[in-house]
Amino acid sequence: MSDEVHDPIDVTQTHEIQYWCDRLGVSEQALRQAVADVGPRAEQVAVHLGKQ
Repeated sequence: MSDEVHDPIDVTQTHEIQYWCDRLGVSEQALRQAVADVGPRAEQVAVHLGKQ
């Protein structure tokens, strides 16, 4: 699956959380905090987490 299928990041869906935690190499807590900080757009979350 491509990232476009999972963008924006939906933290209400378990499979989305797992996909993005694996993809970005972060914990669920870090992912949820990043989405709360910058919104659900995958590129913005990745940049915020220093992964891009």
